[in-house]
Amino acid sequence: MWPKNPSDALSAGDSSFPPEHHQHSSSSLYSLWLQPLNHKYSPAGNQARADMNPEAQQDVSVSQGIRMMFYMMKPNETSFQTLEEVPDYVKQATPFFISLMLLELVVSWILKGKAPGRLDDALTSMSAGILSRLPSLFSRSIELTTYIYIWENYRLINLPWDSPWTWYLTFLGVDFGYYWFHRMAHEVNIMWAGHQTHHSSEDYNLSTALRQSVFQIYTSWIFYSPLALFIPPSVYAVHLQFNLLYQFWIHTEIINNLGPLELILNTPSHHRVHHGRNRYCIDKNYAGVLIIWDRIFGTFEAENEKVAYGLTHPINTFEPFMVQCHHLVYIWTTFWATPGFFNKFSVLFKGPGWSPGKPRLGLSEEIPEVTGKEVPFSSSVSHLLRIYVVVQFALMLAFYEETFADKAALSQVTLLLRVCFIILTLTSIGFLLDQRPKAAVLETFRCLVFLMLCRFGHLKPFTPSLSFALEVKLLFHESHLCRSQHYQPDPEI
Repeated sequence: MWPKNPSDALSAGDSSFPPEHHQHSSSSLYSLWLQPLNHKYSPAGNQARADMNPEAQQDVSVSQGIRMMFYMMKPNETSFQTLEEVPDYVKQATPFFISLMLLELVVSWILKGKAPGRLDDALTSMSAGILSRLPSLFSRSIELTTYIYIWENYRLINLPWDSPWTWYLTFLGVDFGYYWFHRMAHEVNIMWAGHQTHHSSEDYNLSTALRQSVFQIYTSWIFYSPLALFIPPSVYAVHLQFNLLYQFWIHTEIINNLGPLELILNTPSHHRVHHGRNRYCIDKNYAGVLIIWDRIFGTFEAENEKVAYGLTHPINTFEPFMVQCHHLVYIWTTFWATPGFFNKFSVLFKGPGWSPGKPRLGLSEEIPEVTGKEVPFSSSVSHLLRIYVVVQFALMLAFYEETFADKAALSQVTLLLRVCFIILTLTSIGFLLDQRPKAAVLETFRCLVFLMLCRFGHLKPFTPSLSFALEVKLLFHESHLCRSQHYQPDPEI
């Protein structure tokens, strides 16, 4: 899962109000989801504009930042009465993400004499993470919106938000819910269509943790919903973030066995198995934080032979929409090609390897054997074009960060245009890396769009002193750079 902003959610309300004050219609749930992100609700459900608690905006200390990445924060420093007070820990973890990725790079060079992954794969992973967050510019997180709706309408008891017992119970509850969501995301084909994005990388490093699905959150909320019957939303929002942050550091090959911790915690070794396409790795180690769930429910597998990463049938593309949607396309074509109502139903809700006459999860012997000679799909573009792609990605990333920082001050039209430009940039980068025949045309169009957005004030160029003539000159230079490359036909997907 990719980062959710708990500050975008609603206040949990005052439990002293009688149940009738918490009742909302089904249309209210829809309005809460689409509600502007800087609004909150009073206990009686009346809309009121409010700024986020200033304390929630304070930066975490270096000590807290390191500890939150490993789920080592204490209950007394992470308990809040309302959702408005809950810090956006994931956003504040950005410098720690970067620091850990740089540390991984340095350690990998020292120990192995090479980088922990490939540039094209890392850019694709970060692109997927960016795409997964764009919907939050226009609506609230469905995981928090549905949770609050259940809490306000159907909660059975109201556990104290400031009790350490509530904190630890929520830790277990969120992790247990994640295990079952994650398991179903592998065993139910329509859910796998979202989750497969995360598994499509053929590298395994910290950037892989950022390869997230746009669609996954629309099913994951179901598995956390029972907690809303008794766990306050503010406590849930804290642990939803910490559970996610913990899973970042386990996406690495530079950490081997952690001794006794391997018995209880999900570790890099355990999670490498989960990301493997070897037969012994398939449908194993679903844990988020605690590996005990896999040991209890029979899905645990220890790392023994070298793991080959990625999907059992690699998609061989860096184009972001194919990375996100290729399995949905496969389900669509399979659904209509499969005869019979119950068989069509099974295409959606049985395992990705199912077909008529097979077990629910398919046949393990049909999974391609790993020979050890697999070569990851890589882009063969020139070094000059790689530099160009990195520069354009960095510029886009700066606009992306600025858009999230200024979203409250931007008009809906500007937000929409910026999102379209970000998507266009990621698509163009994917085309360039894939060496698509139309990549130069698309990149030229993207540069023109960039200049137009800057000219009409929807984007702020980082070099405002440049004249429009110089910008146009730059555009044609970039276009010539793209056209000078040798493009091959589209790779077969």
